Amino acid sequence: MLSLDVALGHLTSRKRQTLVSLSGVVLGVAFFLAVSSLMRGSEKDFLKRLVDNSPHITVSDEYRLPRVQPAAIRWSGGAIGISNVKPQTETRGIRGYRQKLEFVESLPGVRVAPVLAGSAVLTFAGRQEGVTLSGIVPATIKGVSTIDEKIIDGSIDALAGDPNGIVIGKGLADKFNLGVGRTLGVSAPNSTTRPMKVVGIFRTGMANYDETQTFVLLKRAQVMLDRPNRINRLIIQLDDAYAARDVARHIEDTIGYKSVSWQEASEDIVSVLLIRNIIMYSVVSAILVVASFGIYNTLSTIVMEKTRDIAILKSMGFHARDVRAIFVLEGLIVGTVGSLFGLAFGVILMKALSEVTLKVPGATEAVNLPVWWGPEQYALAAAFALGSCLVAAYLPARRAGRVHPVDILRGMT
Repeated sequence: MLSLDVALGHLTSRKRQTLVSLSGVVLGVAFFLAVSSLMRGSEKDFLKRLVDNSPHITVSDEYRLPRVQPAAIRWSGGAIGISNVKPQTETRGIRGYRQKLEFVESLPGVRVAPVLAGSAVLTFAGRQEGVTLSGIVPATIKGVSTIDEKIIDGSIDALAGDPNGIVIGKGLADKFNLGVGRTLGVSAPNSTTRPMKVVGIFRTGMANYDETQTFVLLKRAQVMLDRPNRINRLIIQLDDAYAARDVARHIEDTIGYKSVSWQEASEDIVSVLLIRNIIMYSVVSAILVVASFGIYNTLSTIVMEKTRDIAILKSMGFHARDVRAIFVLEGLIVGTVGSLFGLAFGVILMKALSEVTLKVPGATEAVNLPVWWGPEQYALAAAFALGSCLVAAYLPARRAGRVHPVDILRGMT
């Protein structure tokens, strides 16, 4: 192909400038990958630590708006209004939770677990501590929580084999000097103290959670909290955490109970993630934009030096579009070769970053830098590099296409 031969000839005739432009693209793509993988990896790690450790959606035994009194519904336009009506005393909880649980389970990409949470007091060796007592089903809680991964002694499954078992946090175990197999007293409202055996100890790294959270079987919690056949929460995890807001709205519209997504509960976190992504892509894109100026400078110099050659090509029958295609092809060559080498160099940088180990002051464990290996970032880096190179090549190409061979050749005579 003649255009390709001409383009390669131009690039190889100025090896130093071409190498500088190529190096800029390689470094731009490599640092694009390194920075984006580190930022996206930190985002994924952030979500895992602060979001995935908590429910993506929580359905509670409340209503988003207060329930309208029957009298107000019957006589909505009445001359007399009724206020300060004391609600009827009833057992709190989600009514008919099994049917609602089946509905949530039928949704695609959704995992759900029923929970009954309440307050309790732990007693051991004359010491008392107020805690949150959560009744769970071990088989389902592992699908919506990372608590099973945080167990350091015993297991969450041991609850299924011991109706009087309890799982406590490391902070609480240290306070009471407890270990797996020890027995303590648990008192809940409207119930006497019941002896329960420690069958598991977890450690999440969140001091308040480790000191106040405990887990027992759902049926045991229903008895101790005097709420038979009731739960007060549905804990939901999604395959796509960012879909939580729409799924929560759909669940609330269907079952009526208040459904809160993690985005609604932590709007500040969503804002932080958005700002981080904008800053990240702005910085790494600027690297490639700077690299494209090297290509623009190289091709502009070639156009100025090869004016005579361009005039000869046009006098031989080359159209302006053919000349433009030659210089755009030069930009495409530099972008393609630079992207390939940049991707390879970027993978090396990512591998090196993933092996960096840091120990935060005050932490007990060292951590590695979180690096994300998602395939779309490779495509994004290559596409942005090619786009920058083509834009940088188009301006000199347009100037080359406007060269008038008659004026150039007349000036040579």
